[in-house]
Amino acid sequence: MDRALAQLRAQQYPVLDADAARLSPFIRTHIGIDGHYSFHLPDFDGTHRPLRDPDTPEDD
Repeated sequence: MDRALAQLRAQQYPVLDADAARLSPFIRTHIGIDGHYSFHLPDFDGTHRPLRDPDTPEDD
């Protein structure tokens, strides 16, 4: 999230500190608390994938 916010700010998008303070990657209401969850992430060789350009239209 920090990388995304830094990129938006570098592109002069209006990112309010009050809004950024309320962001959380831990929204979990859609995940049940019972059970075992495993996530298999691809190996990016220690790098990050490029962030999505917010000006590019989304494919539906």
